[in-house]
Order: sequence, then structure tokens, then C-alpha cells
Amino acid sequence: MAGQKAHTGTLPSDRSITVERFRDELGDWRLCILTPFGARIHAPWAMALQRTLSDAGGFEIQVMYTDDGIVLRFADAEELPPLDALIPDPEDIEDLVTDQLAGTSLFAGLFRENAVRSLLLRRRRPGQRSPLWAQRLKAQNLLAAVRQYASFPIVIETYRQALGDVFDLPGLKRLLTDIRSRAIAVDDVETRSASPFARSLVFAYVAAYLYEQDAPLAERKAQALTLDRALLGELLGQAELRELIDAQVLAELEDELQHLADDYRARDADELHDVLRRLGDLTEEELSLRTLGESGPWLDALQTQRRAVRVNVAREPRWIAAEDSALYRDALGVTPPPGVPDAFLTPVERPLEVLLKRYARHRGPFLTREVAARYALREAQVEPVLRALESAGVLVRGEIRPGGAELDWCDGEVLRRLKRRNLARLRDEAAAVDTPTLALYLPAWQGLHDSRQGMERLREVIGQLQDLALPWSLWSTVILPGRVAGFRPDMLDTLAASGAVVWVGRGSSSARDGRVALYLREQVRDLLSFDAGYLPPSDLHRAILDCLAANGASFLIEIDDAVSGSDAAYDPNEFREALWDLVWAGQMTNDTFAPLRLGRSVKRGRTRRRGGGFPAGGRWSLVSGLVRSTPSPTALTVARARLLLDRYGIVSRHCAQAEDIPGGFAPIYKVLREMEEQGRVRRGYFVDGLSGAQFAYAGAIDRLRGVRPAAEERDRAVVLEDVVTLCALDPANPYGALVPWPSAGNPDQAKPRRVANAWVLLARGRPVIYVAQRGRSLLTFPETMRDEDGALRAALEALRQLPKGSARGLLVIEKIDGVAARDSVLLAAFQQAGYALDYRGLIDVKPSGLTRTG
Repeated sequence: MAGQKAHTGTLPSDRSITVERFRDELGDWRLCILTPFGARIHAPWAMALQRTLSDAGGFEIQVMYTDDGIVLRFADAEELPPLDALIPDPEDIEDLVTDQLAGTSLFAGLFRENAVRSLLLRRRRPGQRSPLWAQRLKAQNLLAAVRQYASFPIVIETYRQALGDVFDLPGLKRLLTDIRSRAIAVDDVETRSASPFARSLVFAYVAAYLYEQDAPLAERKAQALTLDRALLGELLGQAELRELIDAQVLAELEDELQHLADDYRARDADELHDVLRRLGDLTEEELSLRTLGESGPWLDALQTQRRAVRVNVAREPRWIAAEDSALYRDALGVTPPPGVPDAFLTPVERPLEVLLKRYARHRGPFLTREVAARYALREAQVEPVLRALESAGVLVRGEIRPGGAELDWCDGEVLRRLKRRNLARLRDEAAAVDTPTLALYLPAWQGLHDSRQGMERLREVIGQLQDLALPWSLWSTVILPGRVAGFRPDMLDTLAASGAVVWVGRGSSSARDGRVALYLREQVRDLLSFDAGYLPPSDLHRAILDCLAANGASFLIEIDDAVSGSDAAYDPNEFREALWDLVWAGQMTNDTFAPLRLGRSVKRGRTRRRGGGFPAGGRWSLVSGLVRSTPSPTALTVARARLLLDRYGIVSRHCAQAEDIPGGFAPIYKVLREMEEQGRVRRGYFVDGLSGAQFAYAGAIDRLRGVRPAAEERDRAVVLEDVVTLCALDPANPYGALVPWPSAGNPDQAKPRRVANAWVLLARGRPVIYVAQRGRSLLTFPETMRDEDGALRAALEALRQLPKGSARGLLVIEKIDGVAARDSVLLAAFQQAGYALDYRGLIDVKPSGLTRTG
């Protein structure tokens, strides 16, 4: 594994897969998808890729799979398919595999085995084995003869065997859905030669194709079949209901049907009698579970009133309603006790059928052996009655109970209720989520606290956050380190030196810092809004621009020499200021990030030589060179729409407003609407609080609903692990940008703002504390503290991890909600959390732990 990690920088796992590209000894491209999920997942995936890529390229793609992954060979191809083309849509995967299956040797082999097993391929000499080549030839002829019959049993069984037994299509759908929702990462790497994991795949590929041409035609290319999809759906679709039924919904319905739910339990003797009439025979223990009081006295009263009797059913004493005495006598041979009125002993027609109908009507899916055991009958006695009820439309049979492995029986009306409730649960899950869920989703979507590291991860993060103007100090200390494990500033220099990443100034924010936007070089042309009408404020500014325009990319000393040589009154300090003016105006950039790290740290004053005391780094160049040809308005709008989708996953009018996109949301909306018609995004109302139309990737919707806390999690108290600390300007923080801030503790004194040196502490996505001036001033959010038990206590523990502002490195809180800390109503809560009061305010006297910061 160490060798694989060293070769590719990644390691396939259950949370990430690796897509490795390299050229083989003939110069052809090989593409390996390395995963640990096994051949049952890889086989249908490979078949879907072969279908889609062959259709797109117009020629056959050579593909092979093993337990370790998938390998594809592209002969004489100059360009490889994009990464998205390797991840089929989960909704289309079954149709792709079904269409491709008929042309595989697997299908031909399974068809031959099934034909032999069904005696359609007879032996000429009984007792002797038939040669394999003869079986193949006969199977080929039989397949050609039956292909016109869409529902031929052996063909349908072959499809069912391949799609249901050999392949794990549900597992593949889950994997592709997780990839689409970014729950599973995809590491795309290009290597000079095959890595250790890819080398084993390539070896298997050579072995598989070495004798390919020796195989008979029927094994290499089966005839295209006309398939009865409805019949195949009946065979394959039985498990779908089992997968769609929510186990919790089923349990709740069964509790109601069995009178085990609190609202359905008996509260007096009369209601207990009704329970016996509905459910039939019950033991005293079973009755005690269905009452809110003591069932013994109620049973005695019912027995005295001849409304309930005690009988032996299945060799144990049970209680039944007196009205059912004849039913149990005729169905099971139970002897009624003395004293039962004659009106309750009238013979019952088809008693066992009546008994089983009631049994099914008041429970969920059940098995034949379960009902047989309940009444001490043989399955052979019960099965014909159940089948008769199925024929009459009373019962249905199929794979219904979640987690089951056999065919269940279920009352038709119970199943309809179950489906309706399950649909209601799904609709509730599909309903718009609240703002706290959005605040939980955004950090997950943008990969905060992601364990992935390296250049590819850094490049991915920059690609997601392109064209976002943030202070450089925030980029280097918060944004990138929070998303790239093991981030180092020199990693940016490496990407910039290779030409993969560029940066552009977007305005000065202080004497030593300014806002910067990062871009991938191949996309900067479509995203950068360059000010071509910029007018230099002085001759010095114009001279610097003219130098770069005439000489191209230049080192600082070269610019210094060109400018100072033509100006006898040259002032190095003015030169430095002019250079930074041009940087923050978005007119100049550098091929390293060293100037940004050094900033304007050099003091003013005399320098010993020209060019000294200026920001070091690589070569300076004009930003106009990055956008030599202006893209069309349509291309620019499409690029921005895709960027917003990649950054947020869910895009609404608020996203365009938060990023101050030229033209607003109207042009973006037209692009998103077109993408919706093409099926690339979905439109709906996903987040409550984002007004207007909302568009989202399907994977983003899955991720959004997946982060919503379960009911039991919402009920427990907030702990430190539930608190996330975000810089207020972080794009993963929706408050103040996508959604408004909640009401603070004292809104008349101060309001939270999205500024660089401010932080917000979220408990389960809800703001608890807003930190300004590096901890000296705090704002609290009473609504969160009221609704989330333990939120303030956990947030105060997380507060200890913020950058400290005092000279001694202690967190000093001077104001809380606009008033002095010593006068705050929350003073006692802070002191209980370990904060002490001194002449400056509240100070932290506990050692720091760890919390999640972003």
C-alpha cells in the first residue's frame, strides 16, 4: 500500500476511489478505476461504461474488470473521456446494463448452462459428456432461434440470473449515488506508468484478451434480443418494494394494527373486548401489552359477563371474544367452554379462511410458517387457503418486509396503507429543509475537514471556489487549510509555477492585505471579469504597465530597471505602492504566491539598491494576457452557472446576490432552466428560506437530505462535537449571505456582519455565538440557546480554539451583546464554563481542547 500511495498520492478505500490514467508500451491510453467494492459491482459498471463510451466515441471500447477494479484501453485516442463520463447516472444504470448484457460472453455462458439444465440441449449419448464446443454451437443455434420470442423462459431466467444473482445492481446504484452526492470522493490522477494496483489489472487484461479470438462467435458476441421488459421487471422488481419500504414506518403501522401503540391500547374492559374482537386469540401476557392498566380485573369482568372466554389454542391458554367461539371451534377444533350462548355457536362458513383473513388484516407482512405456528397447523394446511385469498384479491404476495429473504403474505389494504404512509414519509423527507440543515450541508458539500490531501485535492478546492474574492490572509490560514489536509503554502507555489493556478487581486483591504480571487488557468478566461477600461492614476503606474506590455512576463528587478532608468526622480517607495495599486486593481499578477505572503511588510525608507525592499517572487505579468479573447456573454453565463452549482450544489437568486454577479440572477436562471430541460439539474423547493426558483444537482439533494439530523439526535443535548466554527466570510457559512442572520441577543447595540476577522459558532447548523474583534466582543443568539439544550455550554468550550487577541495569548471577552462582560446576563454561564472575570473582562483559564474550525 505504501508503494501505491507513493506512486499515485491516493489509496482506494470505501470512502474514495482512484481513477488512474497512463500510457501503455504502445502509447495507447489505459484508464483504471481502482475500488475495493468487488467484481459484482465492477461488472455492471464496466458494461455501462462500454455502452456509453462506445456510443459517444463511435467505436468499441475495450474494457475488463476484476475484484480490484476496471481497466479500459483507448487505442489511438488523443483525448480521454471526462471524469463525469465514467460515473453513469444511477437512474440509468439498470437500462444500460440490460441493453449491453445480451452482447457479453457472460450472457452466452449463462444461457448455455440454463439450456442444459432445462434439458433443451440434449446429449446424443447418455452417460457421456458432450464436448464444450458442441454445447456452445447448440446454444448459439438455440439462442438464434428463440430471440424473436421476447418472453422465452430460458432467456428471461438468464437475464434474471445475471442481473439478480451475478451482479449487485442495488449496490452499484448506492455507490454511484454516493459518488454523485460527494459522500465518496473520486481521486483523478495521471501517472507515467501503471501503479502497483493498476499493474495487476493490466496483467489480468492481457490474460483475458490473449486468446480472445479463439473463442467461438457465440461466446464473444451474442445475438441482440427482443426482451419482454415487463416480465423481467416482475422477476427483478420484487425486491424493489422491500427496498422502498421504510422499516420504521412498517413498525409504527404494525404497532397500531396490533394495538401496541399508546393511542391504541385499551383503557377499560369495553375497549379490551374490542381488542379481542379485532385481533382474536391473545395470551394474558399479550393482553397486558395492549392495555394501559391492569388487564386481569378487566378480563375477570368480561368473563363474568360472558363476553370473553378462556380456551386452549395451539396447546396454550388464550383469551378470545365469546362471539368467536364457533369460529375457533370450526377452524381449529377448539372446544367452547360451558355457558357460551347458543347465538355464538352458529356454524361458520369457511372458518379457516375467515380466521386467516383476520390474522392478515391486523398485522404486517408475514410468512406461511409464522401463521401455521400461531395456530399449530401444518404449512400444507395453511398454504392452499392463503393462495385462495390471493386469487380473490384479499392477500398479495411478494418481497415486502425490509431485510427479509422470502416471499411475504400481506393483506391488500394493509399494504396500501403501508405504501401511503411510506410515501408520506418520503414526501416529508423531500420537503424543503430548514436553514440549519443548509448550514450543515454547505460545509459537507464544500469538503471542510476533508481528510484528502495533496495537489489534486488542492486543485479541486480551488476549482470549486474560483472567482471568490477573499482576503489573502483568510485564503492561506483558514479557507484552504480547512479543506486540504496537510496544506502548506508552498503547494500553491507549485501549482502556480506549473501554470495550473493563477491569482488576481480584487481590492486592498488593509495596509498589508487585500482580496484575491483564485482561478484554474483553463477556466479563467470564462470567469474573470477584467476591467479593460482601467485608467492608470499616474505616469509611474502607466510606465509599469507599458513595461509589461512591451517585455511580457518580467522579474521585479527587470521592471525596476525599466521604470527607474527613464525617471530621474525615481522613488522606490512610490514604485512599490504603484505596483501594489496595480495588483489590487486586478491589472497585474505573479506566477508565484510569494508576493502575497510578504505583502507590504517592508518599511518605508531609503534602500541600498534599486529593486531592494520589494516583494520577492517570480515573474510579474499583465492580467489582460489571461483573457486575450473575450468569451461570449452566453459562454460567460454558462460558466458562472456551473461554478455556482459546483460551489453550492443548490443555486437560487440568493447565491447570485451573495456573490454580486454582474447581471444578477436573470441570465443565470435561463441557463439553469435549460440545464433542467436537459436533465442535468433538478428544479424544486429544497431549502425553506431561499426564495424563488431553486436548482440543484441530484447528488446535492441527496447530500442535503442526508445531513438532516434524525429525530433522536435532535432530542439529545448538544455536545462539543456538534459545534462547528466557521469564519464569517467562509462561503460554507450561509448566514448573512444566502439567508439572514437570526436575531441577536441585543440587536439595538450591534449586529453580526460578514467580515474577515469575525467567527460564528454553529450548533447543529444554528448560530450560537458570533465572535468579533478576535474574541473581544461577542453576540449571542437566544433562539438557538432556548431551542437547543446545551448549545451555549458546548459553544463556550469551542470558543477556546479561536485566535487569541491579547498580548499574553489569553482570550479576553470585553463585551457580550453590546454590554460590558461583567454586566451581562450570561456572566454566570460563562463562569460555570471556566471563564474568570478580571479588570479587562472575561478570560479563559482552562486549557484548550480541540474543535472543528473552518
